[in-house]
Amino acid sequence: MVQVCFPQIIDQVQIFMQFNQLGISKSLLRAIKQSGYTVPTSIQAQSIPAVLSGRDVMAAAQTGTGKTAGFTLPLLQLLNTNKKPSPSMPRALILTPTRELAAQVEESIRTYGINEPLSSAVVFGGVNIRPQIKSLKSGIDILVATPGRLLDLQREKAVYFSGIKILVLDEADRMLDMGFIHDVTRIIKMLPAKRQNLMFSATFSKEVRTLAKTICIKPLEIDANPRNSTVDTIEQSYYSVPQGDKTDLLIRLLKKSNEQVLVFSRTKHRADRISKALNKEKINAVAIHGNKSQNQRTSSLEGFKKYKHQVMVATDIAARGIDIDQLPIVINFDMPHVPEDYVHRIGRTGRAGSNGRAFSFVSDDEKKQLANIEHLIKQKIKLADNVEDQLFDENNETKSIPQKTLDKTLIEKTEPLKELQKRRRKFRNKKRPRLGIAKNPIETNHA
Repeated sequence: MVQVCFPQIIDQVQIFMQFNQLGISKSLLRAIKQSGYTVPTSIQAQSIPAVLSGRDVMAAAQTGTGKTAGFTLPLLQLLNTNKKPSPSMPRALILTPTRELAAQVEESIRTYGINEPLSSAVVFGGVNIRPQIKSLKSGIDILVATPGRLLDLQREKAVYFSGIKILVLDEADRMLDMGFIHDVTRIIKMLPAKRQNLMFSATFSKEVRTLAKTICIKPLEIDANPRNSTVDTIEQSYYSVPQGDKTDLLIRLLKKSNEQVLVFSRTKHRADRISKALNKEKINAVAIHGNKSQNQRTSSLEGFKKYKHQVMVATDIAARGIDIDQLPIVINFDMPHVPEDYVHRIGRTGRAGSNGRAFSFVSDDEKKQLANIEHLIKQKIKLADNVEDQLFDENNETKSIPQKTLDKTLIEKTEPLKELQKRRRKFRNKKRPRLGIAKNPIETNHA
């Protein structure tokens, strides 16, 4: 396994390298320009030439650094042979762990492939399989799929793998975390032995490396950033708050700004309860999790992207599939049990070089999870001294409110309950100006 790691020149790559220096075709360069991108990220600058060379590649980079374009761009170029696709026989297969991520990847293929004579399709469970069978029979070049639905289609004899030239495992670590290893192994056994293999992930655990040995042949390993690290543009802090006061704290924070916020909950039922509580306070919120139908999940995600909702409450199953430009804030309502999930959660903000903020609500019984996360990312997460910490003023700049003016009701655990409730009512009844102006107005109509 050949390893490529350029920790000393990452900044130089980002500053001096241009897309037209990576061997990308003119038609793809036009599509990149139309998308508004001018400079490749570190992972893109390293992975695109590697994939174009025809080598097997293992690439690890922080969430939000453009891994998807790192394989979709060279994939489109390698497949652009003007050959008409055969029915039910795609030439490239991209496997993803979640429906949302599959849809996101296929959208990326359509965006960058707008000038290419190539076709693509995305298939996943939770929706009618018949339209997917029809799409495959029409002939496609690139198939994006979740493992379970792909095996369903194979059993229906709706897809054949003999034409696969390139295999991509996207978010390979999450694939293993979600228990897809057996499905992935079954699929790989049905693929042609001669093919190019690409593995992209936010982290490379021992399990992922073990899987890679069974898939890749002398892969080029690209480690664009330290493993399990968080993006520098994300400002992280946490609140020490009793479990029962988390909802009130969330409401208070959200009423300080009109900016969009992605909230992560540990369970599906809690996600629904949080969403319901926010809507009751006239904060437009929607929940997305595994119990929702695919149409509901797609509609909620699209509504959030189009600023119809200020808040989206999600479980970890959606953490890898949510890609929203300029999402300013992520809040961990519950601390994740798996420290790596923290990296993926907060990676929804601070994407592609933009600034972001991540707040975590930590109760006493979650202090261990906090310590495990700090150990994983090798940095201390600062304690937010007060409820108003790091909120915005009228110019969207961080604002520190003097200590004597603070109402610390929700984080003072030593205060008697009656006094706490009295101060909380007083705070709620007090008229306060809305702080912060959203880049795009948030609709607050409730059906």
